[in-house]
Amino acid sequence: MTGTRIRLLREADWDDVAALEERAYAASGLSEGREVLRSRHRASPSTCFVLERAGGFAGYLLALPYPLLHCPDLSLAEGGSVGRSGPGTNLHAHDLVVAEHARGRGMGPRMLRHLEETGRAARYLSLSLVAVRGSEPLWSPLGYRVRPEVGLPASYGTEAVYMVKPLGPAVNGPALD
Repeated sequence: MTGTRIRLLREADWDDVAALEERAYAASGLSEGREVLRSRHRASPSTCFVLERAGGFAGYLLALPYPLLHCPDLSLAEGGSVGRSGPGTNLHAHDLVVAEHARGRGMGPRMLRHLEETGRAARYLSLSLVAVRGSEPLWSPLGYRVRPEVGLPASYGTEAVYMVKPLGPAVNGPALD
């Protein structure tokens, strides 16, 4: 799409990121706040992105390496380096928000495809996320599957579910048991 690009998150983006995150999550009690969000970025700056559309801020995606079947607690900042434990690791799409003026144009899936490409290039084998506020139906068509055995921190609320998508070198990559 002309005039739309995805780039790495920069220091100058934090006012826009924090404001958009607040609008998206405060009413449901899921807002983490600027410093906790920044801790996720510090854990993996090469997997945190901003969406620009027509030269302006249009959304963000924060992702970080996290052990498969685990996720960050929304109420806690990342302490130290999450780090990768070697081959077979998981990349967790922690937070994806598209600005109100850019919604309904396929920007969320586009950002996730960018993350998938980044993950494959870095040799991750899976992507995970937590679907909040009943959003599971948005993620299932994109290849994410619910892992009901995963217990989530209470900070995600009662409707949240953990989901995983296998990554492979090709579309028909290895299955994730």
